[in-house]
Amino acid sequence: MSRLGRTGFTLAAIVAAGVGGLWAGQRGVVLPDLSWLRSVISVDDVVADAATTETAGSGPIIYYRDPDGRPAYSATPRKTADGRDFLAVQASEDVSFDVEKPAEATPVSTGGDKKILYYRNPMGLPDTSPTPKKDSMGMDYIPVYEGEDQDSSTVKVSPGKLQRTGVRTAKVELAPVGRAVRVPGTVVLDERRISVVTMRADAFIEDVADVTTGDRVSTDESLFHFFSKEIASAGAEFVTEQRQGRNVDDGTGTALKLTNLGLSKQVIDAIRKDLKVPARMSYDAPVDGVVLERATSAGMMAKPGDVLFRIADTSHMWVVADVPEHQLDSIRVGAEANITMRSLPGKVFTGSVALVYPEIQEQTRTAKVRIELANPDGLLLANMYADVEISAGQDRPVVAVPNSAIIDTGERQLVFLDRGEGRFEPRNVTLGLRGEEQTEVTGGLEAGDRVVVAANFLLDAESNLNSALNALEPGEEKP
Repeated sequence: MSRLGRTGFTLAAIVAAGVGGLWAGQRGVVLPDLSWLRSVISVDDVVADAATTETAGSGPIIYYRDPDGRPAYSATPRKTADGRDFLAVQASEDVSFDVEKPAEATPVSTGGDKKILYYRNPMGLPDTSPTPKKDSMGMDYIPVYEGEDQDSSTVKVSPGKLQRTGVRTAKVELAPVGRAVRVPGTVVLDERRISVVTMRADAFIEDVADVTTGDRVSTDESLFHFFSKEIASAGAEFVTEQRQGRNVDDGTGTALKLTNLGLSKQVIDAIRKDLKVPARMSYDAPVDGVVLERATSAGMMAKPGDVLFRIADTSHMWVVADVPEHQLDSIRVGAEANITMRSLPGKVFTGSVALVYPEIQEQTRTAKVRIELANPDGLLLANMYADVEISAGQDRPVVAVPNSAIIDTGERQLVFLDRGEGRFEPRNVTLGLRGEEQTEVTGGLEAGDRVVVAANFLLDAESNLNSALNALEPGEEKP
């Protein structure tokens, strides 16, 4: 009989024996000894012939498997219950579900095969095994060779896995880091543009103009008329000097005395022209603005220093914004600010930061920031609510990375540095200003480095696993 025919006959006999054994086992029937059949059909020869048809493996022996294909493995030579040897599985024969062979599973030979220390979970989970095994998805655990677990600061990932997990890198650049700080604010009056009307000598208020709190007044508009004995005497002295032909300058003599008593230049010029002191003198508004307070009435006696009117110039206003304490480092004097009012939809006012108040509010943990802006149309009113957007950041280029590159553990901040060839190193960094898209790095990186900007949490899990395994004592068994 030819070898091919003998092989077919053998396979048929094996199948028949298996079916017969199943039937006898279910019914408790004892079959006769058929060991003589082994020698007749030369099963060993058939098995040997089948083995020769397989491609010879190459590389070191990874482990030993059951000759019948059962899920039984061994790291050392072993026999089955009937005395047959487990089959050796070499490196080229090991099953892998990766498109490319992971770098971790490739043994490195330096004058001899390296020793396998353990097998780790292919998904980076904190699970290892002293012998080959598969995870719940059927993926082979990856062998870790002697010397490969020493550098726990570097993560090695195969190119195939890099592509599947979506790891992306970006170059560290020099760029300005900026962002917009959005905070609430309130419109207030410019303190420097509030004028107080008061007398500098005893005076009787004869009458008061028809202006009340909230009215707008113009410069040189009469507010009230008054009579003052002291001012009348100084005026008479001034008239006498004019009649005598003395060339009295406004900055000297009695003209200066009248100025110090509070008379305006227009009133002094009128006395010089008419050579007569009026019985009732007019007190004019010092600025254009809004009357904040009227504290005088006709017929009252005004003492020096008594506040009669308070007038505010509203052509320029302040917006005081409340900036949280943790955002103060990004606020710079002179920074541009855009301001919108809920009561004035569609209008945007532009100003600049003039002052950061040197005080933190205890209740809100915010600091007040003053923004100055023009108000030529008088649309801004005191105590209006404002939405403030301040342009914060730095104009000069700094070392910056995308925000997604940073892993913040709470205790430290780190990025993964791309070392090439699938190697990534976790690097502690010191951060500066955080912008809308980029963050300043003040220490730990240089321009030109490449960092991971996507799927870096997977590398972080891998790095933590390596660190945990390397933290074990030399004599401590890995799980």
